[in-house]
Amino acid sequence: MRPAAFLDRDGTVIELVHHLADPALVRLIPGAGAAIAELNAQDIAVVIVTNQSVIGRGKLTEAGLVDIHDEMARQLAAHGAHIDAIYHCPLAPKIKDPRVVEHPDRKPGPGMLLRAADDMDLALDRSVMVGDTISDMLAGRNAGIGATVLVKTGYGARATLPDPAIDQVAEDMAEAAQIIERIAGLTKDSV
Repeated sequence: MRPAAFLDRDGTVIELVHHLADPALVRLIPGAGAAIAELNAQDIAVVIVTNQSVIGRGKLTEAGLVDIHDEMARQLAAHGAHIDAIYHCPLAPKIKDPRVVEHPDRKPGPGMLLRAADDMDLALDRSVMVGDTISDMLAGRNAGIGATVLVKTGYGARATLPDPAIDQVAEDMAEAAQIIERIAGLTKDSV
């Protein structure tokens, strides 16, 4: 079983754009492409798990989401990086509390992570959830992931720390990639 880096999309891999609906606005966060290329080289599955309430709100179609992901993939490819799979939840939230599981697939629910682990034969105990919000961290916790890493990009720049849902804090994806490699057992250091 392979370890995985479960990555939030907005504010973690690409620049945070509220209700992103235009592929022309997709921009990789500096260092994210090289970090993902390094994870690819280490045979760590890279899986995007993203809440996309913009679909549930009627501001983007599923086809439009594919266009956004195609643009992200194009920019990653320029760094020699790729995403192994993308899982998204299109539901708009009814509750504003990011700690409440409204639906198994909507983070902080673990559904997307558990489905990916089952589909791809992933080792959750050697995997890491990386994101910029508490709901990302809790999705990892709720899935029984090996560790959670909050990045200080996107909403993570203003996170209240410490929080019991957060195992590690990283400046960005580049630093998170080093943590992921340790947890996956690919280096001698441990978290």
